[in-house]
Amino acid sequence: MTFSHLDDKGQAKMVDVGEKQISRRTATARSIVLLPAEVLEQLTGGDIQTKKGSVFQTAIIAGIMAAKKTGDLIPLCHPLGLDNCDINIHLNDRQEIVIDCTATITAKTGVEMEALVGASIAALTVYDMCKAMSHDIVIRETKLMEKTGGKRDFKRA
Repeated sequence: MTFSHLDDKGQAKMVDVGEKQISRRTATARSIVLLPAEVLEQLTGGDIQTKKGSVFQTAIIAGIMAAKKTGDLIPLCHPLGLDNCDINIHLNDRQEIVIDCTATITAKTGVEMEALVGASIAALTVYDMCKAMSHDIVIRETKLMEKTGGKRDFKRA
């Protein structure tokens, strides 16, 4: 197995995408946040209102801002000008907060990291805005759900 971000001497490198073809690329990542009952009780009308404001709307804005800054946060990521970034937050049937971040670009490189960063920061923002009610909040997972464009597509079953 070879790592794309290491040269033949094992030194870190940015992947050269100069010869790659421009294509439409999309990635969706998901973060799951578990809120304790006392925080979930505050959920009304599809959101939680705190003294800081709307939890989900603030998390959406934070996630979009973070996705746009991925190249500044992850050392070997290419700085990308996203065509679109969309974040959806909802409560599933297991009473978990589900955060889906979809990033899209027409470029020579994919947007998986942008989607993962967007979902992660949105989840951390939910934590930050709800921690006054409880510190028993768990960000259970963040994972890539789907990507299209580039060499190969991926879809989690």
